Amino acid sequence: MNVRHDPSHERLLAYAAGTLSPPEAVVVSAHLALRPENAAWVRDLQAVGGELLDTLDPAPMEEQALARALARVEVDGGEVEAEPALNDMPELPVPLRRYPLGPWRWVGPGMRTRDVLAPRDGDTRVILLKINSGMKTPKHTHGGVELTCVIEGAYATDEARFDVGDFEEADPEVLHQPRVVSDRPCLCVVALDGQIKLDGWLGPLFQPLARL
Repeated sequence: MNVRHDPSHERLLAYAAGTLSPPEAVVVSAHLALRPENAAWVRDLQAVGGELLDTLDPAPMEEQALARALARVEVDGGEVEAEPALNDMPELPVPLRRYPLGPWRWVGPGMRTRDVLAPRDGDTRVILLKINSGMKTPKHTHGGVELTCVIEGAYATDEARFDVGDFEEADPEVLHQPRVVSDRPCLCVVALDGQIKLDGWLGPLFQPLARL
């Protein structure tokens, strides 16, 4: 029996409170579309939070609060798809169908990536990453936080296996080399802060080529 991998409670609480960055919220929303039971828990958190807000005295809004709120409205439009899909990938979860996509780009043997044209936050953006069966990424760590949700297929690291709907949270302390273990290509949506950092003495040589 495979172990499920969900976002941390802290990240789901931040999503429910509306404090995640827009790119991170996009990946969490894709996970919630694939795990309805987690989406129900988040809705309960939002309902409790709404009741608590009703008991608080008014307070001045922070600078840029309106801009952040509008970005979150664009990211988290609820469960109903009110507008036509804006891209050519019907296999994507509904939240990702709301965004145009850039062209596929080759990033290595058996690996392609495609930009999800969702709101950015500094150097943090959203991409689709597709890796063929049996292939693996270079061993790497991260310049910042990397959030990954599996949409199709499965991959494994030395520590765990990640199947459809599973969620991985990585940071500069994580050194891994995901490899595709499913018979079909593995498709993931990723919120990536900065660039990956290749491991080993050849890392600096090939680093300019490893841009996602």
